[in-house]
Amino acid sequence: MKAFISFLLLTSAAAFAQAPRMDTLVSPEVHPDRRVTFRVRAPKASEVSLFGDWMMPETKNAMVRDEQGIWSATVGPLEPGLAIYTFTVDGVTTPDPVNSRIKLRARTSASLVDVPGRPHELWEARDVPHGAVEVNWQKSKITGDTRAYHVYTPPGYDPRRATRYPVLFLLHGNNDTAAGWTDVGKANFILDNLIAEKKALPMIVVMPWGHAVPYGGSQSNNTATFERYLIEEVIPQVEKKYRVTRGRESRAIVGLSMGGGHALQIGLSHLDLFSAVAAFSSAVPGNFEGRFKSLLDDPEGTNKKLKHLWIGCGRQDPAFERNQKLSELLTAHKVRNTFYATEGLHNFAVWRRYLVEVVPLLFRKDSKPG
Repeated sequence: MKAFISFLLLTSAAAFAQAPRMDTLVSPEVHPDRRVTFRVRAPKASEVSLFGDWMMPETKNAMVRDEQGIWSATVGPLEPGLAIYTFTVDGVTTPDPVNSRIKLRARTSASLVDVPGRPHELWEARDVPHGAVEVNWQKSKITGDTRAYHVYTPPGYDPRRATRYPVLFLLHGNNDTAAGWTDVGKANFILDNLIAEKKALPMIVVMPWGHAVPYGGSQSNNTATFERYLIEEVIPQVEKKYRVTRGRESRAIVGLSMGGGHALQIGLSHLDLFSAVAAFSSAVPGNFEGRFKSLLDDPEGTNKKLKHLWIGCGRQDPAFERNQKLSELLTAHKVRNTFYATEGLHNFAVWRRYLVEVVPLLFRKDSKPG
């Protein structure tokens, strides 16, 4: 018996000795002035750079190597909130090896850095009643796979009570997942805080996965398939499981980037289902004028059906001109719309602020159309 115990101790010690040492390197390090220092240990690398979603596309921030082989770069100040970044080490792009906060995507992954606001921003967790986010897995007959959509229910939601809630369908962008709006967009905290401040009505938020065909496939096929998936499967499933108020007046559809294109395509094609549409930094549907000719030719009828048509984009975003021209086209045809131009790139720093602007408009009888 003693020999067996000695054997166990020896093998355990050997296994411990062979285990890799924990890297105590600190990255990212957020400074009080919202500057951030990023570090990566790569002693054999010849070139290391940083890319963050606060930077222009196809650019990089060179990192500097010290005597211990640690590469670092300090940037900022950054916008408050979560930002996405990666390192490129000798041509290979990778998340931060010592940062546990990972941004999963449809393809590849990245790291997250959280820059707190002072005072706390509306997308940060506050000491208020919180809603819940539930993951619903369902086998889809339309897409052929088992996929999830996330559902936010507001504070106080109880399926046993008679209270019913309007529904916001909130769509993510290209190469993202159904968790994008909660992982990085913090939509659940935005709703919690706006509801607590009585700036928004309590609502249910449905966040489906927008890649209805394998990632990288035809975007037109993806949009058409996702449209069927949302209308024929997600909406009926949500209305069966959750206490929602049915009817177009109680449905809104909002999206960013690819999801903004989905919101425009699906929402404007189905004004019998949705009364409000918003698109952030949108991928504008092709041949918009031809595709929505009947909508543009009947502005009086369109304006009666649409409570809100809201388009937002950052001026530094490559999509800005397309979004601006879409608003101008709608205005030229006398279709009411709001064009919300801000400073900013194609990132969640912009989209969180847009959600803060749009959510208070939804489902209020006293809100002005636009």
